[in-house]
Amino acid sequence: MNVETVRMSSKGQIVIPQDIREEVHVDEGTVFAVVGTKDTIILKKIITPSKEELIQSLKTMALRGRKRAELLGIKESSVPEIVQRVRAEKN
Repeated sequence: MNVETVRMSSKGQIVIPQDIREEVHVDEGTVFAVVGTKDTIILKKIITPSKEELIQSLKTMALRGRKRAELLGIKESSVPEIVQRVRAEKN
């Protein structure tokens, strides 16, 4: 773990030292969540999934949904009727 001292600019900007950027594998455009409390500020790198990872995740969700619908005896043709029924129950 590296510890370095930095100074905030008049615009509220700080520079993350290069050796720390390399250690945590961040570069220009990396997105961070920023959490602050009392005298502590934490930067947490947000890892966004690749397009391929996102597509695979959506396919997995769809497959699980399909299997659950089959278990419940729900057919694709019955979905509009189910949606209407649920909407009517809410009103």
